[in-house]
Order: sequence, then C-alpha cells, then structure tokens
Amino acid sequence: MQSNVVRFLMLIVGSVRDLAPIIVVVGFFQLVVLQQPIPNFSEILIGVVLVLLGLTLFIQGLELALFPIGEAMAVALAKKGSLFWLLTFAFALGFGTTAAEPALIAVAAEAAKVAASAGVVADNPEAQNTYAFYLRATVAVSVGIALVAGVFRILKGWPVHYLIIGGYVMVVAMTFLAPAEIIGIAYDSGGVTTSTITVPLVTALGVGLAQSIRGRNPMTDGFGLIAFASLTPMIFVMGFGMVWNLVA
Repeated sequence: MQSNVVRFLMLIVGSVRDLAPIIVVVGFFQLVVLQQPIPNFSEILIGVVLVLLGLTLFIQGLELALFPIGEAMAVALAKKGSLFWLLTFAFALGFGTTAAEPALIAVAAEAAKVAASAGVVADNPEAQNTYAFYLRATVAVSVGIALVAGVFRILKGWPVHYLIIGGYVMVVAMTFLAPAEIIGIAYDSGGVTTSTITVPLVTALGVGLAQSIRGRNPMTDGFGLIAFASLTPMIFVMGFGMVWNLVA
C-alpha cells in the first residue's frame, strides 16, 4: 500500500515537471511582457491542479491497462497464427479508437460549421451533422487501413521509410487535385487522429507484435504505426473532399 502511494506521488511529481515549462511560459508573458495580473487566478489554479491530477491518472491508466492489453492481444493473435484475425483486429482497433477520439470529434464538428459558412454544405444542423459524421468515418476507416498496412509491414519486415516516403508523395499529389477548402482539414486530420486514445493502443500493438515474432526487433519494427495513422487520413480526407464535391 505504501509503495503504491509513493509511486502515485512520484507520478504527480513527474506531471508537475512536464507541465512546469507551460506554466513558466504563460506566467512570464502574462507578468513580464504584458505586465498584467493573471485574471481569475483562483479558478486557473484549481484548473491546473485538476490537469495535474488528470494527467497523473491518465498515465497510470496507460501503464495499468492500455499498454498491457494492447501488447497482450497482439502477442495472443500472433501466436494464434491467423493472419485474418490479426489484420481484422488491427483494422478494428484503428477504426474504433479513432472514431472515439475527442480531438477528431471536435475538428469534424468545427469543419462542418466552416463548410456550411462556405456554402459547401447546407447551413442547417442536419447537413452539418451528416458532413461531420462522414468526415469522422473517413478518418476512422483510413486509420484502420493504416494499421492493417503497418501490421503487414511488421510481419514482412519491410523498411518503414520507403512506405512513408511513398505515402507523402501521394499526399503531395493529392494536394494539387483536392478542393482548396478540404486541404487544411485533411492535414489537421492527420494530427488529431494520433491523440490520447489512439497512440497508447497503437504503440502497444506494434511493440507487442514485434516482440512476438522471431527475427523482429521492437525498436526498429515495433514503431512506425503512428506514422501510418497520421499519414493516411490526409490522403483519405482529400479524397473525401473530391468525392463530396462531385456528389453534392
């Protein structure tokens, strides 16, 4: 019991250390550059404390649940020897975690509002919700496909940089073909997919799979899935914009 308390306190200290640069930068610009007192200081202080506790509990949750379950399932499926179920799990994991990603939900909703104001979709809640839903679904499917490709790369031992270079060549080519209003959204979609829910499970999947396959090195083969997960949404969302313009 005492060791658990000590461990939790150490995690809190680590969270304070991680957030300290942000607090210092904000405090410096507010007090030294702007030379103004911090507004609503008591509320901000309470918020900082809640962020510290939330970050600490989140990290603890990663170590206790998400990382172990991701690695355990990857190892179990690899030992089962079924390529179909392994790839199905990779797709389902990528699709499910991305669809539930809070950052993607927020970006899709904001993109729908901007699309409505730009005349891309009708300016009513139903049309905006439909646009946001299809945008989220497109990103979720793209991440699922990315994990399938990444898992297949680990199984075959292909170098990750060739696939990444080829993917970004496709991104550049799609940029010249896609509608201008979707390009920024597509580029941002690649970033918001790799957030709090997706990253821990995807990382655990890659590392666990590489550890369970003879001849694979977790350092060189286990990582790289996150790069796929951030790359494919850009391609798919630009394709989504092209299709939407044709259908709408």
